Amino acid sequence: MSTTAVQPVRGSFFAQLSSAADRLLLLDYDGTIAPFAINRRSAVPYPSVPELLDCIMTTCRTRVVLISGRAAREVPSLLGLNPHPEIWGMHGFERLYPNGEYDTGLISEVGRHAIVQAGAWLEHEGLGDFIEIKPAGVAVHWRGLDRPCTEEVRTKAYRVLAPLACQSNFLLSEFDGGLEMRSRACTKDHAVRALLCEVESDTPVAYLGDDVTDEDAFEALNDRGLSILVRSTPRPSAARLWLRPPQELVQFLCDWVRACGGDM
Repeated sequence: MSTTAVQPVRGSFFAQLSSAADRLLLLDYDGTIAPFAINRRSAVPYPSVPELLDCIMTTCRTRVVLISGRAAREVPSLLGLNPHPEIWGMHGFERLYPNGEYDTGLISEVGRHAIVQAGAWLEHEGLGDFIEIKPAGVAVHWRGLDRPCTEEVRTKAYRVLAPLACQSNFLLSEFDGGLEMRSRACTKDHAVRALLCEVESDTPVAYLGDDVTDEDAFEALNDRGLSILVRSTPRPSAARLWLRPPQELVQFLCDWVRACGGDM
């Protein structure tokens, strides 16, 4: 995957974008429009990105939606936009609208019990400082740790979460900097497919993401729009385009504004 090899794909997409009546821009948050931070509460977007997203929402006839692994209500204060765009949190389990309306998926009693039990067992293993309890899952973060500490935390996390995931029929998957056990209702392709059903079939759509958790979204979109991997170095991916942040990410958003006749 290279930026040069896919320029015709990019050019064709922007030509479609320029002539469209409406557009849909889907973005992951951490690692895509915001650099990773050891302190997750300080992970703010790259410079210029919030302003560009605001411009795209207000002057480009574009519906902007963030699809994040975070809890949905964490994102607005980090993003710094008012009103904020629509946000799907917990990999699509939650939906937070710009007007504050909030919807969430359903989780079984077995699933809720597994989350509580996972939190208690991880605390018992001494991982209290590394865990994040979410509405439909539990994550263990090891970003920023040295290699021996990372391996220790990773081993303990798998020891606790693997049997609970099996018992509760939850997904267990690594992400960039951690391990997560979550409901099978939490997948980004669910959010992408739901959003595609809400727009006209000829609406140009792009999805930007960085992590392996974005791969199902790339695959869901590939017959319908432009999937874009955003990261400093490429990796095997279903995405059709690769952008290096922050410069190429910002340039892509600027090109979006120009193609749509927006006002920067």
